[in-house]
Amino acid sequence: MINKIIITEIIMKFVNREEELKALEDRLNSDNFELIVVYGRRRIGKTRLILEAVKNREHVYYLAVEGDNLKHFKRFASKVVPEVVHTQEDWESYFHFLKDKIVIIDEFPNLIKEDPKVVSMFQRIVDLELKNTKTKLILLGSSVSMMSDKVLSYKSPLFGRRTASMKLKPLKFFHLRDFFPNLSWEEIVEIYGFADGIPYYLEKVKPPFWKWLEEEFQKPDTFLKDELDFLMKYEFSDVTMYKKILEAIAFGKNTPKEIRDYIKVKHSDLTPYLSNLIETEFVVRRVPITEGVKSKKGKYYISDNFVAFWFRYVNPNLSAIEEGIFDIDEIRKDYSNYLGSVFEKVAKQFLIELNKRKMLPFRFSKIGPWWHKDEEIDLIALNDREKKVLFVEVKWSMLSCKDVDRILKNLEKRAEKVGLDDFTKFYGIVARRVEGKGDLIWDLRDFSKVY
Repeated sequence: MINKIIITEIIMKFVNREEELKALEDRLNSDNFELIVVYGRRRIGKTRLILEAVKNREHVYYLAVEGDNLKHFKRFASKVVPEVVHTQEDWESYFHFLKDKIVIIDEFPNLIKEDPKVVSMFQRIVDLELKNTKTKLILLGSSVSMMSDKVLSYKSPLFGRRTASMKLKPLKFFHLRDFFPNLSWEEIVEIYGFADGIPYYLEKVKPPFWKWLEEEFQKPDTFLKDELDFLMKYEFSDVTMYKKILEAIAFGKNTPKEIRDYIKVKHSDLTPYLSNLIETEFVVRRVPITEGVKSKKGKYYISDNFVAFWFRYVNPNLSAIEEGIFDIDEIRKDYSNYLGSVFEKVAKQFLIELNKRKMLPFRFSKIGPWWHKDEEIDLIALNDREKKVLFVEVKWSMLSCKDVDRILKNLEKRAEKVGLDDFTKFYGIVARRVEGKGDLIWDLRDFSKVY
């Protein structure tokens, strides 16, 4: 188990973590004690990042397991500091001999599960053994909820001891070009709809995408069958209700009432479940761009594309996948519909990149969707100080000149209902392909401008 996970992380292509790597190297080069906490959901590339940062430095790397961690750690640490092999089996004794070293403990939550007192032990070790040394102690964790609550929160014994913390996020859409430099933007959007910006899944894909996906579904041991349970059981002891809620959201049920109706639970309070799904980053709550965060108009969405893909295409077909009779055309015929919402995420990132490069009529300070009752606008980019606004329609389709005229006229009508009457208004389209493009009309051919 240990070797398998380490190898999986190490072979990942190291792509676009320059800022995080620079921050880590600054800490590793310091003359002070450093307690660095790196966390984020599984498959995001935490281990790969850390091993890249220390690849030319002497270090102790230990992947915590579910039991006997003191014994296992001793074996790994003694390979770097032989004196450790002769000491008694307790953390304080180990770190007495590991002063001024780089010590990495991966999946620190497993130590907490084995012994909840370990956090207090580490607080004591930091205060009594390490704080005046050059030791670099790096704690990694995939359980976002446990790392937040047991390591980072003010209630944690380690509160105030950490010198840096880093929450690793998925790669941005345009970073996928580094994984697939020879593919078209259209193919990259298709892959993004499956893998999001999660390095583990991006490494799995071997273009051409549809050929690879068909072969993956035909494998008797495909990772796709059990992947969601693998991810969720790391955060939740009972995943049943959480999976039902995610399935509902994956099929467009975005309000608590719609979710309750879909899963046929009339009186159950979904609030704690939704809160836990947000905390563990399976779900995100969004409000219209013109509303405050506490708005009652909030809706719930699945955070990453892989989870959405799994509930839309894998979960309903598990029996056929298990029997080896699943037909990939079941996905192909619906995939353009699915990519509609995926492409809205892509378009948002595209506009942000244009904004950074000052390639828009004004610099916006916030961007997001808007809705009211049955009216929706895919993206609105705002500059409240200058009172300027850009309304954008996003289409994963081929548009003719007539389509463009029709969409812009309709967009102007809907924009009137947003209520920004004293703002200077601009209107745009981001589409898969546009015939006869004009100003503020973009398609995939424009993506290379920001890469």
